[in-house]
Amino acid sequence: MKWGALLSLLLCCSFTQANEQGVGVVAQGRLQLKGGAMVVGVSPPPASIQRVLIILHGRLRNAQTYLHSAEKAAAHAGQLTTTLIIAPQFLNEHDVARHQLPNDLLRWQGNDWMAGGLSAGPSAVSSFQVLDDIVARVSDRQQFPEVKEIVIAGHSGGAQVAQRYALLARGQYRIAPRFVIANPSSYAYFDAQRPMAFDPTGCPGFNHWKYGLQNLPAYAAGQTPAQLEDNYIQRNIVYLLGQQDIDPEHPALDKGCEAQTQGAYRLLRGQFFFDYLTRRHPEGLNQRLIEVPGVGHDGDGMFNSAQGLKALFGQ
Repeated sequence: MKWGALLSLLLCCSFTQANEQGVGVVAQGRLQLKGGAMVVGVSPPPASIQRVLIILHGRLRNAQTYLHSAEKAAAHAGQLTTTLIIAPQFLNEHDVARHQLPNDLLRWQGNDWMAGGLSAGPSAVSSFQVLDDIVARVSDRQQFPEVKEIVIAGHSGGAQVAQRYALLARGQYRIAPRFVIANPSSYAYFDAQRPMAFDPTGCPGFNHWKYGLQNLPAYAAGQTPAQLEDNYIQRNIVYLLGQQDIDPEHPALDKGCEAQTQGAYRLLRGQFFFDYLTRRHPEGLNQRLIEVPGVGHDGDGMFNSAQGLKALFGQ
């Protein structure tokens, strides 16, 4: 791939350090979209880009941490010479203010980006539209003629984003992504069934988005729940679960009643969701669950495990 093609994708600037009230590091890359500039981290481009790995951060918005973890995984898998890694950074308004960043950067209110919400500025753009645009850009034969595989992966909060995006994504892909969903706190279900017994009157939002398909975001307009489910089951998805992610009191675990209806801890929630999925669709499902022994809630440990490398790179 020519350097000019990469430069048309990314315009770099220096990163800045934030005080303890803001995100630690703002990534260097800028991806110019219709609604504004998206902050992204990006790995050094190999001469031949055959795979693009889009790695999603969680609530901490620490894109550079996940970028470096993904780079390490690619090196372990022997795939660094053919893989470009992109780490979108969904900044919030507080980050932009603290770092005195330009007004043309896309930013969200709080954690709205995690559920496909619209950006607070400079214009209203869904975080899922951003992912659509990134996939479309790296699928462009003119700029990335050798790309054969696109992987969208996330751990914890990033895995929640990946699962919800896989469900709502409306992009017509030239290259259909593979999704790697690692240790999310919760999942979006297709209907009101849940694995745990509970009183719906005590948890009225249990089936609202992002836990169910009621009150969907604007990005999903025009799609029915049946259409969304049909699209989802056609996705190539790996659910990657740490066998030691079993702490019901983990500080980053979603303990709201909506998530508690899905199980007591992440490993159980993932097992329950996959069981729900396979019972609804016993045939033709291009999705699998892989457990990682000896690893808990650790993104670096998950993606750099033998199971994680296979999920990310097919090795």
